[in-house]
Amino acid sequence: MSEENQYILEMRNITKTFPGVKALDNVNLLVRPGTVHALMGENGAGKSTLMKCLFGLYSPDSGEVFFDGKQVVLENPKQALDHGISMIHQELHPVPYRSVMENIWLGRYPQIHVGPLSFVDDKKMFNDTQTLMENLSMDISPRTRVADMSVSKIQSMEIAKAVSYNAKIIIMDEPTSSLTEREVEHLFRIIRDLKAKGVAIIYISHKIEEILQIADEVTIMRDGMQVGTWKSSELTNDLIINRMVGRELTHRFPPKDNIPSDVLMHVEGLSSPHAKSFKDVTFELRRGEILGIGGLVGAQRTELVEALFGLRSVEAGKILINGKETKIHSPIDAKNKGVALLTEERRVTGIIPVLSVFDNTIVANLRRYSNSIGFVDERKGREDVDNNIQLLHVKTPSVKTKIANLSGGNQQKVLFARWLLTEPDILILDEPTRGIDVGAKYEIYSIIIDLAKRGKGIIMISSEMPELLGVSDRIMVMCMGRMTGILSREEANQEQIMRLATQFM
Repeated sequence: MSEENQYILEMRNITKTFPGVKALDNVNLLVRPGTVHALMGENGAGKSTLMKCLFGLYSPDSGEVFFDGKQVVLENPKQALDHGISMIHQELHPVPYRSVMENIWLGRYPQIHVGPLSFVDDKKMFNDTQTLMENLSMDISPRTRVADMSVSKIQSMEIAKAVSYNAKIIIMDEPTSSLTEREVEHLFRIIRDLKAKGVAIIYISHKIEEILQIADEVTIMRDGMQVGTWKSSELTNDLIINRMVGRELTHRFPPKDNIPSDVLMHVEGLSSPHAKSFKDVTFELRRGEILGIGGLVGAQRTELVEALFGLRSVEAGKILINGKETKIHSPIDAKNKGVALLTEERRVTGIIPVLSVFDNTIVANLRRYSNSIGFVDERKGREDVDNNIQLLHVKTPSVKTKIANLSGGNQQKVLFARWLLTEPDILILDEPTRGIDVGAKYEIYSIIIDLAKRGKGIIMISSEMPELLGVSDRIMVMCMGRMTGILSREEANQEQIMRLATQFM
C-alpha cells in the first residue's frame, strides 16, 4: 500500500459544536487497515462525538472524511454500514423478547419470494447465524431469547452482529465494561482474528492495561482536541494518564482518612425467594466505613443491594438500622429509612436524559421542592442544587443544561448530588466508576471518602480489583449468591479476593 493510501480511514479537521460547548475542534484520526486503533481521553474529551460523526449519527460542522481512499459524506448509520463501517455502542439496546438471530439480522431478514408474497427464510437465517457464531467461536444458540441472556452474552451477540455486515472498520465503545477476564480474553482472540482478515478496529476504553495489550496505535483526546497519536509500544500507563488529563496524576487513589465507628446497619441471614439468587448473607456496615463488595459476574451482588433498597423481595433474614429491625418493601421505604442507591446502569436506571441537570438532581426529593399545589418551586431547590453542583465539581454550562449533554463522569456526579439531597445515612454504590475516565474516577473516590468522613456508611460494589483495594475499609466477597468472606484492609489482596470469589465454582 502506497504512503498516500496507507489508511482505511482519514478524518481530517473534524469540528462539531453543540449549544454552549465545542465538542470537537479540528480533530484528525488516521486508521490503518488490519490494526487496532485505540481512542482515549477523559469523559467529555470528544471520543464518542467523533465516532458518532463517523457513524452518521452526527453531521460535523466542518472537516472531511475519507474512507478506503474516497471522500464520503455519512448522513445516517445505514450509509455508514453500507460503506463497511459498523459500531458497537457502549449502551446495548437489543430487542429483548426476540431471538439472537432475529436481533442480528434485524431490518435485513433473508426472504423467500412466492409470487408477489415474501416470507422470512427462517432456515437460512438460522444457518447463517450458526455459521457466524462458529466462525467467531461463540457458544450462543441462534434461537436463544435475548431477554434470557447475560449482559456479557448480549455484548458478544452485538460483536457478531457488527461482523455480519462484513465491515472494514468496527468501532467498539467500552466493549469490555461488562465482561469477565475470561470473556475479555475471548474478545481479544476475536479482535486478533479480525485484524488478520484486514479489519480495522477503533477501540474506545478507559482501561489502560487493555489498551497497552491489544492496541497497535493510540490517539489521545482532551477537551475536544487531539493531543496526538503514538504507537502503543511507545506508551506507558503514566504517559497515557499524563497526556489524557494534561497533568501528573501521582496518586491513583486519594488518601484515606475516614474512621469507621459504631455499627450503622446489620444484615443477618438475608435470602432471596429465588433459588439462584443471594442466600443467607450476613454482614455489618459501620458509620464512616466504606464496605466494598467483590465477586465475579453472577455473584448476585447487585441483586443483594437492590433488596436492601426495596427493589427486590426478601424471603428470610432481617435488616437492622441503628439497632432497630427495619422492613424495607420499596424504594420509598428505603429513602425514608435513610438508604440511597446509585444504580449500576447510569443511562438506563439513573439519569433521565431528556431532563435538565436541575430536574435530575431534585427528582428523588420532589416533595421538599414542591409548592402547595404540587408544582416544583425552582426557587426552593436552586440553592441546594447549586451548592451540590459546586461541592461535587460538576462541569456543566448551566443547571438548565440537559443531563444527556454532559460527560459520563459529570452525569455520575449529578446522581451523587441527587441522593445527597435526600440526606441518607447509608449510600449504596453499584459500580460507581464504570465507564468513567481516570481523572473523573479520582474525583469520585474523593467524594466517596469525604462522605465516609462525614459519617455516612458506604456500600460499594466494584468489579475493578484496584478500586476495591484502594478505596474500601473492608471487602465482602460473594460467589454464586453466597457471602464467602470478609477481608480487612490489611489482609485484602487480589489473590485472596479471587480465591473467595471462586470458592463455590
